Amino acid sequence: MSPAEEAANILEQFGVVSTGDLASYSPIDGSEIGRVGTGDPALAGDRAADAFRRWRSVPAPRRGELVRLLGEELRGAKEPLARLVTLESGKIVQEGLGEVQEMIDICDFAVGLSRQLYGLTIASERPNHRMMEQWLPLGPVLVISAFNFPVAVWAWNAALALVCGNPVVWKPSEKTPLTAEAVLALVRRAFERFGDAPEGLVQLVQGGREVGEVLVDDPRVALVSATGSTAMGRAVGPRVAQRFGRVLLELGGNNAMIVAPSADLTLAERAILFAAVGTAGQRCTSLRRLIVHEDVYGQLVPRLKQLYSSVRVGDPRELDTLVGPLIDEDAYAAMERALGGGLERVDGVAGGFYVRPTLVEVEQQEGRVLTETFAPILYVMRYRKFEDALRLNNEVPQGLSSAIFTNDLREAEQFLAAAGSDCGIANVNIGPSGAEIGGAFGGEKETGGGRESGSDSWKAYMRRQTSTVNYGKDLPLAQGIRFDIAP
Repeated sequence: MSPAEEAANILEQFGVVSTGDLASYSPIDGSEIGRVGTGDPALAGDRAADAFRRWRSVPAPRRGELVRLLGEELRGAKEPLARLVTLESGKIVQEGLGEVQEMIDICDFAVGLSRQLYGLTIASERPNHRMMEQWLPLGPVLVISAFNFPVAVWAWNAALALVCGNPVVWKPSEKTPLTAEAVLALVRRAFERFGDAPEGLVQLVQGGREVGEVLVDDPRVALVSATGSTAMGRAVGPRVAQRFGRVLLELGGNNAMIVAPSADLTLAERAILFAAVGTAGQRCTSLRRLIVHEDVYGQLVPRLKQLYSSVRVGDPRELDTLVGPLIDEDAYAAMERALGGGLERVDGVAGGFYVRPTLVEVEQQEGRVLTETFAPILYVMRYRKFEDALRLNNEVPQGLSSAIFTNDLREAEQFLAAAGSDCGIANVNIGPSGAEIGGAFGGEKETGGGRESGSDSWKAYMRRQTSTVNYGKDLPLAQGIRFDIAP
């Protein structure tokens, strides 16, 4: 069955009608697989502002019930939604299923969170006073998502935003509009079961950059959570800052792994392969730089070359495929430029841009190695001293994810210490790719500094209020200030 025929069947299951001006093309064969209509961003802002006035006063556990129902809908639609992810983004079957499971997991997390939006009670220096902090709904949240995680990143943000009392406006990638429409259909089903969700609580606004710009500039949008390139972040961040809004940026990654002399090389090579070639190298956490100690370089690198030559590239719908297509011709051209030309398309489905993952040995970390190319290119270099490996790990502009393979406790702890990896994610004996939802996800430097998903990331979606209550009959001032009024 062609991608277009398969997509039509799946969209019918979700009740999505393929019509409109914005076309979606499958990276599997380059064919058009559906169309969607573009939205009105100004109207979305109006509706979100109205919805906020109602939703912020709904008790948080009741808000959690809506997210619980959405999780149920996702469980029931996991396979067809995952299949649509594969058709529209080119992910292999297992990765499509994993992405929808992330959505389910974050819904579970958010439901529990809806009863744990804890504040603090703080000791007051003034007698008969109580001081406290509480967390209150922030306002409409705009989620700008990228093609490589067409549904999971929205869920990371939306599940938390909803239980925190905020409406959500979603501007998905123009390259993956159909998966967004399918998710919205599931949201509507959850709304029907919930019963009294305000209109405009969750909205989808399809379109290009101009749509996103209107929403980014809307003063009623309290938080802009944007996932994409560093260039996109440089454009979005200042625009939101100019109106004193909040931003949560998840931008580029140029992630490294250090392989130490004591490393379990069998374990390391498995981690390297998944992290470097998974999603055809189109993850923000993809492994792009491999820093190998000279004592194990001659053993590890030839083995990696064998694995690279044998990994199956092809139709992502086939269960034995490990590497699907690049998203489009632009991605292919970017990979070719990074390699200096000579890139060849390999056998896949006619019309798709299929490439073999490439391992490039380099003597120095400079030029192209310092730039993230969203493609399966892995630069490999040697090191002698551990301090040199840490320097190589840190001397790129990006700071998302990192990893070390070592059985030396001192090296592992040094890697995680203040003078170690400068990334938002630092792993020991697992790769840099494939984060769990329980931990805060995000990075430093040009990665943007944002945090999504688990831990206390929910605080980004709320406003903090410090309150002091005087239950006495006097009015003592802080810092012992005397301000007496003459009788």
